[in-house]
Amino acid sequence: MELADVVRRRRMVRRFDPDRAVPRESLDRVLDAAQRAPSAGFTQGWDFLVLEGAAQTGAFWAATRDSEREPDAWLRGVGAAPVLVLCLSHPGAYLDRYAEPDKGWTDRDPARWPVPYWDVDTGMAAMLMLLTAVDEGLGALFFGVPAGRHDAVREAHGIPADRRIVGVVALGHEATRTTSPSLRRGRRPASEVVHRGAFGADPGESVPGPV
Repeated sequence: MELADVVRRRRMVRRFDPDRAVPRESLDRVLDAAQRAPSAGFTQGWDFLVLEGAAQTGAFWAATRDSEREPDAWLRGVGAAPVLVLCLSHPGAYLDRYAEPDKGWTDRDPARWPVPYWDVDTGMAAMLMLLTAVDEGLGALFFGVPAGRHDAVREAHGIPADRRIVGVVALGHEATRTTSPSLRRGRRPASEVVHRGAFGADPGESVPGPV
């Protein structure tokens, strides 16, 4: 499939078919693509925890929800996904990498990172998973773990304390097409989001460049 087609077809799937497995070859290609994401200093400070089958994914869902409440439509749809990939970032790996001689930040001070690139890079890896899923004929969804449930998910799956749970990619085959009400907001036009030369400049203006 052409890249432009993959980008156009990518969408967040919220209802998965529990009876259709993800072929191992497809899953491996999705994970391989994630490992090809860019990363600051080529640190590759990410880990991907793959959960396959009802026993493993069920443990994740049990750790993320209140057992006293009935699953809502979102959870019933996404909970049917046969594969979940937890995307974890490792801040310490970046601090170590940038303390090496070619970088020289030997103080390992997180304040040197006004943007947490460990999370940014892991998010890029997650996007490559979403795009590769389209190319493999799969449905995918990226979603976050509720703030108060991170520790429970760590405990359920043995995730080290120095890893951050950036998000989760659900993989499978779409069961029924649903449309998020948020899409009614419409896509912002390029005239609003693309700024040339200076923020807020009139797209028709000629902004002087460096002399």
